[in-house]
Amino acid sequence: MVKTILSIFWNDKQRRLRAFWRLGLHVGFMLVLGLIFLTIPIVIVTVLVSAAQGAGLLPETFPGPLAPAVNDLLLMVGELILMVGAAWLAGLLLDRRRFADFGVHLNLNWWIDFGFGLALGAVLMGLLFAVEASAGWITITGAMQSLSYDLPFGASLPILSFGLAILTALLRFVGVGISEEFLSRGYHLKNLAEGFNFRPLGPKGAIILATLLSSSVFGMLHANNPNASFISTFNIILAGLFLALGYILTGELAIPIGLHITWNFFQGNVFGFPVSGTDAGATFIAIEQGGNDLITGGAFGPEAGLIGVAAMVLGGILTILWARVRYGQVGIWEKLATPDLRHRRKEATDEERQTTPAENLAA
Repeated sequence: MVKTILSIFWNDKQRRLRAFWRLGLHVGFMLVLGLIFLTIPIVIVTVLVSAAQGAGLLPETFPGPLAPAVNDLLLMVGELILMVGAAWLAGLLLDRRRFADFGVHLNLNWWIDFGFGLALGAVLMGLLFAVEASAGWITITGAMQSLSYDLPFGASLPILSFGLAILTALLRFVGVGISEEFLSRGYHLKNLAEGFNFRPLGPKGAIILATLLSSSVFGMLHANNPNASFISTFNIILAGLFLALGYILTGELAIPIGLHITWNFFQGNVFGFPVSGTDAGATFIAIEQGGNDLITGGAFGPEAGLIGVAAMVLGGILTILWARVRYGQVGIWEKLATPDLRHRRKEATDEERQTTPAENLAA
């Protein structure tokens, strides 16, 4: 009886907690790291700045108009530490997993796939912009617009130079791409796939179900974004499936991370669209959105429109073709659902250790 109850929590064969409890404790790790790297530093800085202002060492407006850009970068760094750190900590203490096995075997093939992901996001957004422009759904209102704050009488003053503002935005989306892929694909999808890998699902069924569930969580995490709706949330779930495709075909986060970075950056900071309902800030091309919201996505951005779904479908096809050309085959990497654990009683040799298609190609 006791053994049966314990089996709900503990996988004796793998000598670790079962997937559901690992996922729950992983959330706990994120909360703790968020407290350490986000909440406490913000409180300390706020107190110090207030004290300095009270002593006359800083102006009352400090840091003034630079605050949004500074806050964005600090939050990005904190979020990156939080997400990647939580995955590393959970992998070490709960999963018994090597950090690289989250999908970051940083060999040459990994970087080639990463480059493909970067190119894919840029090309898809370029095509999307071209279609909307040719259909007359967007009006270009300016170019190379930086962050600014309003002055009296309708004037404005730049906060940052255009180059610095764009670099800040790029760094922010690099952080977002890495953080969200480590969370939704690297940790959630992988652990869910391992947890569901039992009869009658088997490895493929487990990975498919894990992809659906992790993408649903990914969509719900964007449900409270500005201008969000049921349609935008559903489409973000589809975006999660699209981002997961490169992962389940290759076993690596290279394509998803690269794709995520440029999809957001080109969407917001190159072509001026909203990014998941938010204003991306500085942009190479400033636009006014027209057309039917059902098609264009309206104030939420292309991800909430049929045109965004069409871009995802095209991107999925191109990802499959890339995998076929690169690795000579296309199929779900079933070992994603089978753990390759650290500190086993009998350590695996290099030949016994699971390898991803990219690692096999390098060999």
